[in-house]
Amino acid sequence: MKVTDFEGKTVYIVGGSSGIGLSAATLLAGYGSNVFIFARGKERLEDALAKIDNSKKSGVQRSGFKQLDVTDHDQVNKVMNEAVEEFGAPDILINSQGRAYPNYFEKITYKQFDETMKVHIYGDWNTVTALLPHMKERGGYVVNVTSVLGFMGAFGYSDYCPSKYAIIGFSEVLRSELKRYGIGVSILCPPDTDTPGFKVENLTKPPETVAVSEGGGLMQPDEVAAALVQGIKKGKFFIGPGSVRVLWLAKRLVPWLVDLYMDHQVKKVRKDSTL
Repeated sequence: MKVTDFEGKTVYIVGGSSGIGLSAATLLAGYGSNVFIFARGKERLEDALAKIDNSKKSGVQRSGFKQLDVTDHDQVNKVMNEAVEEFGAPDILINSQGRAYPNYFEKITYKQFDETMKVHIYGDWNTVTALLPHMKERGGYVVNVTSVLGFMGAFGYSDYCPSKYAIIGFSEVLRSELKRYGIGVSILCPPDTDTPGFKVENLTKPPETVAVSEGGGLMQPDEVAAALVQGIKKGKFFIGPGSVRVLWLAKRLVPWLVDLYMDHQVKKVRKDSTL
């Protein structure tokens, strides 16, 4: 299943007030979609909506936002049902909410682990649960944004990686189950991307984590959003922007080589720190 024409489509983007979500929102508005965004902060939502409105292809397109905490199951049900009443059921749902606070495992608290799981996998579960009854009547498309760290573990991400791995498993199940309703499913696995969240992420990165990430490059949100839209057009399950597909293949075909590189980078940092 794929979406070849975005004009007139109703798109819900959770986490659409910044980063990849906002880039996807403005891009799809430019294609003629009716775009509605969801996030916690009202000020960011208002700023994002102005950018979306400026990107619209025509004056007949609709747009809007609602404040939403994806970790609150009851709130998600309430807000999404209100949104369907006000905006109409989505043709496309993009779950793009996320956060990362990398650190050494011993420094990551249970509270942080619990919150990370709730934002990522619980958040996706909650939005899909709330919207599926409306979407399955007409078909549609779901994209769950995971990460390159959704298929490979990396130093410093003992809470983040499990949550992103879970999204891939969840999405694989949805891909199989939702075909009967004419609903396509994709996962987006971006690498490091220059977003506000990435700047926050860098504040707590151990030096080993920085070293492991070296050589991967830094993509721009607009580049990732463009890959996302192209992936939906082609009906791809796995959407890997930039060089991510090469890394995905390497992790499956020669995992020892990927591990060897990461271990080398970690050892190099530790050796340098003792000089």
